[in-house]
Amino acid sequence: MHKVGFFVYPGHQILDLAGPFGAFESVATVLGRPCYALEAFSPTGGLVQGSGGLPVATLPAHAADIQTLIVVGGNIASMLVPDVVQAAAALSRRTPRVASVCTGAFLLAEVGLLDGRRATTHWRMAHRLQQDYPAVDVEADRIFIADRGVWTSAGITAGIDLALALIEADHGSKVAHKVARELVVYHRRSGGQSQFSPMSQMAPESDRIRLALGFARDHLHEPLPLERLAQAAHLSVRQFGRAFRRETGETPARAVERLRVEAARMRLQAGAEPIEQIARAVGFSDPERMRRAFVKLYGMPPQAIRRADRQAAQ
Repeated sequence: MHKVGFFVYPGHQILDLAGPFGAFESVATVLGRPCYALEAFSPTGGLVQGSGGLPVATLPAHAADIQTLIVVGGNIASMLVPDVVQAAAALSRRTPRVASVCTGAFLLAEVGLLDGRRATTHWRMAHRLQQDYPAVDVEADRIFIADRGVWTSAGITAGIDLALALIEADHGSKVAHKVARELVVYHRRSGGQSQFSPMSQMAPESDRIRLALGFARDHLHEPLPLERLAQAAHLSVRQFGRAFRRETGETPARAVERLRVEAARMRLQAGAEPIEQIARAVGFSDPERMRRAFVKLYGMPPQAIRRADRQAAQ
C-alpha cells in the first residue's frame, strides 16, 4: 500500500486537493484492489478551512509516515507563515517523493527543495516564483515537471495530470490511461505540453520589453535573433536577456517561438492555407520545425489542430 499525503493549510485551493485525490482514489476502481492510502495533513491536524470555506479533516504532519507528499496550492501568504513552512520542511525531508500543485511550488521553494531544480507553477505566478526564488529554474509554460524526485505542476486541473503521471510511474501507462478514462479526462497531457498561457497575457513592467515584444509580433516572418530584439528594446544583449526573463518568465527565444505558433494557429483556423506556406509566413525555417513547436505547445501537430478545429466547427 503506497501512502500519499496531501499537505494543506488555511486558504488552500480545494480543487488542488480534490483533483489529485480523486485520481489516486480511482486506481482502486481500475485495478479492483486498493493501492493507495490517502490522507490529508496540516501543521497541527484538525479541521482546516480551504479558500472556499470548505473544512477538511487532517492529521498532524509530524505523525505522517508516507511515501509521496503532495503540497496543495492556494493562498501564498497563508502557506508561508512560519509554522506551515516548518511543518512542510520537516515532512518533505523524510518523504521519498515530493510534489506540489499550482502555487504549492512556493512552499517547496521556501523550504529550499527547488534550489537548482527545474520547476513550474500556474503560469500567472511563474514570474513571481522566479523573482522570489532565483535559485529555482522556473519553466513557466509546462503542465508539470519532474526533477530528481521532486514534481511540480501548473494550476488546478494540471494537478490531475501530475497525479496521472505519478500513477504511471508506479503502475505503468495502461493503468494511468484507464484512470484517465475513469475520470472522463479526454487524454493525459504530457509534462512537456504548454499551459496554453496566451502571449497576450504577458505584461512586462518596462516599456523596453514591451517594445521588443511588439517588434517581434510585427516581424515574425523575419529572423529574430537576440541581438535584434535587444536593439529594438534599446538595451545591450546581456541586459535584455536578463530583463526579459525577469519580467516575463520566458526566454526571448521561447517567447518568439510561442508567438509564431499562435500566429500560425490563427492562420490554420482562418482557412485552407497550406502548412508549408503558413510556416514560412510566421517565420519558421521549415514545416518540421513548426510541427515540433506545435507538439511542444499544444501536444499535437498542426494538421491535427486543423482537423480538431474543423470538427468543432461542424
